[in-house]
Amino acid sequence: MNPFASNIHLPEGLLTPHHTRITRRLSSMKGQYADQPAFDTMLAKEDTLIYEVYENKVPEVRGQLLHGTSIVHPGKVGDEYFMTKGHFHKVLATAEVYYCLHGHGFMMMETPEGESSAMELLPGMVLYVPPCWAHRSINIGNDDLVTLFIYPGDAGHDYGTIETKGFRKIIVENDSQPAIVDNPHWLAK
Repeated sequence: MNPFASNIHLPEGLLTPHHTRITRRLSSMKGQYADQPAFDTMLAKEDTLIYEVYENKVPEVRGQLLHGTSIVHPGKVGDEYFMTKGHFHKVLATAEVYYCLHGHGFMMMETPEGESSAMELLPGMVLYVPPCWAHRSINIGNDDLVTLFIYPGDAGHDYGTIETKGFRKIIVENDSQPAIVDNPHWLAK
């Protein structure tokens, strides 16, 4: 592999050049939001674009570092803010670094044992997600939340665990402010 460079165009977060563009629309977030009736009503009107990811791929082997940008658009499903699907890494003992470039949000994180942490994201902040922590970006602002991420090329993604169980905590708007609350899907289990 040869050295390469990319540009990040701000504030929109487009990475050029990039190898992969992933888009997640509302329909791909089924079961992720606590308010299912609000989800169904919103989806019936439009399959809204929730977030985009631009990546520069590297060989999926130890020693390589994959990087890209994540752009979570502003909005809510019911009272719950737009967010990424969230994931563990297939290689569970993998860390990841996020650098907030634009917008205002939170990173919701959780261990398999149920320990959780929510850390605010503001431009210029660097966030370290330790090994064995699932994580998802949540946009609580009125502009796009743009982050740069870097993680080992062999880490992979485990979306299935989160799709099945969700996170134990969610962030909702309460009196025009973000509030971290228990996920009712977990309370019902």
